[in-house]
Amino acid sequence: MSVQPGIDVLLHERKSELRNLRVGAVVHPASVRADLEHTAQALAREPCFRLAALFGPQHGARGEKQDNMIESDSYRDPESGIPVYSLYGDTRRPTEEMLDGLDALLFDLQDVGTRVYTFIHTMAYCLEACARYRRKLIVLDRPNPIGGAAVEGNLLHPDFRSFVGLYPIPMRHGMTVGEMARYLNVEYKIGCDLTVVPMTGWKRSMWFDRTGLPWAMPSPNMPTLDTATVYPGMVLIEGTRLSEGRGTTRPFELVGAPFIDGRRLAAHLNDLALPGARFRPVAFEPTFQKHARTLCGGVQLHVTDRSAFEPYLAGVLVITAVRALYPEEFDWLAPPYEYEYEKLPIEILCGSRQVIQGMESGATPESFRALWQEEAARFRTLRTPYLLYD
Repeated sequence: MSVQPGIDVLLHERKSELRNLRVGAVVHPASVRADLEHTAQALAREPCFRLAALFGPQHGARGEKQDNMIESDSYRDPESGIPVYSLYGDTRRPTEEMLDGLDALLFDLQDVGTRVYTFIHTMAYCLEACARYRRKLIVLDRPNPIGGAAVEGNLLHPDFRSFVGLYPIPMRHGMTVGEMARYLNVEYKIGCDLTVVPMTGWKRSMWFDRTGLPWAMPSPNMPTLDTATVYPGMVLIEGTRLSEGRGTTRPFELVGAPFIDGRRLAAHLNDLALPGARFRPVAFEPTFQKHARTLCGGVQLHVTDRSAFEPYLAGVLVITAVRALYPEEFDWLAPPYEYEYEKLPIEILCGSRQVIQGMESGATPESFRALWQEEAARFRTLRTPYLLYD
């Protein structure tokens, strides 16, 4: 049996709960039903309730904005004429004016199970806004593409709170957006009138390619499940002056820079014998972003066993290796980054000074695992009451 996402469950079984309500919906290009119809289209034709506004997260409701800190404007949907509000820019949370006339806000974004992917923070802001302005928030649940079993990484330290990390959760949290909404709403006493519409057919062990659902890109540089698999660690490359493969067809799987010898780096990384991972030397020229139109040497990360693969560990060890091999050329990226203008991007990405110190000192895989093992175990216990699936 294929998985049915929350939007399909709502429209098949629970739409009477919205009878006569005026609703807004937070959507992006991956907000699709199992048959690929977009959520906004499905909601707009329902006579039971009225779709009165749309809201778009980072990259826009249409997913047209390619890079970070490229803001979207608010506009009117050309088909329906309803307002489409941007939740990425100077205003990243729904305002009282945006919610005026709405009874409820639906949240239907496909997430990728990684703390720094901003959609769960947009959801947190929706929780806070709906609590403040007394609106219902209905989260239409979707799969965690990389499964709901594994948890990896340190908890975010409050000193590094930002739009890529609002609450102390690990980098790979193993929760769906619906479960995360339940967790944040109670544990941090947000007090939102929250309803989660669960999926049917999903289990924690499921990766996205086992759900029977079509993959639609949740953001422009998340083209495949392979990308999502490596993202919880390779996203750290954004905090350096290395290319993370933006401007290529394999973002986050590729990493490199003009000064890197790919064969040397691949040999160094493969000697670490990381479970479920192999590194292949490559050369590439990004078409935009860092090192655009410049030949880069580097590696491609190939996941050979995703059940054994530790993406966060792989990401910190790639950076550790480049620092060790090229100490004169390596550098951290300077701010601004995701609306943080003082702290280094790597600080708010890692959320831990200890992890950064480990990368700078050349720590071993065992040392890195020891840094976050206890915190990840504690989070597993904390999240248990909020889980919805076996």
